[in-house]
Amino acid sequence: MSLTNSMRRNCRDVFKSFLVKFTEYAGLFEFPVIKTTQRVPNKLIPFSKALSSTDYDQWVHFYEDDYLFERLWNNPQKYLEKLSRFNGVILPDFSLYRDMPFVMQLWNIYRSRAIGCWLQNNGVTVIPNIRYGDKRTFRICCDGIGSGGVIAVGTHGTIKNKEDKRIFTEGLASVIKRLSPSVIIVYGSAPDDIFSVYRDSGILIINFESDYCMRMKALKGVV
Repeated sequence: MSLTNSMRRNCRDVFKSFLVKFTEYAGLFEFPVIKTTQRVPNKLIPFSKALSSTDYDQWVHFYEDDYLFERLWNNPQKYLEKLSRFNGVILPDFSLYRDMPFVMQLWNIYRSRAIGCWLQNNGVTVIPNIRYGDKRTFRICCDGIGSGGVIAVGTHGTIKNKEDKRIFTEGLASVIKRLSPSVIIVYGSAPDDIFSVYRDSGILIINFESDYCMRMKALKGVV
């Protein structure tokens, strides 16, 4: 007979079940449920810079290379006190590539939601980051996210060519149909040919330039 995790004794919690100890699950793949919020960020800071920042009047984001925040998954308790000081957190943006095995795409969605659930249960305000890979993830990436709230998406590096842009646009349409968000936080560019239809429908689109774009502007002396 196999044991449940709650029956295990003196074993390491290698799959970090403590993150979802008090959660509910949704959908076929049982993603942890994230409570909706109507709060919106005033400004953003990447996780890697947040760790040394003393300006807590901003929101932490994870739109950067995975290796820079994989440590949060490996040891979330270490960073809870620091993250709790900020206004809120946009959930981790673990990579989803269309050529990744489907199970890996599911795993990275799960990891983001598990951390989000745990942060919420510890009093941190979170905004769900909606990341999808291939078409199979379009609907399931919304499982566990309530409708009518604030969501975040990242466009930096995801609309750089025609095919990437087409997939992003199709996925976004599916997400909005499913979640009917009140606000979409966009990290990266928010081109009109993708987002104007949603602005016109009454969704508030709040755009934050990527850190890369801001660095390039600073190098060129553009204010």
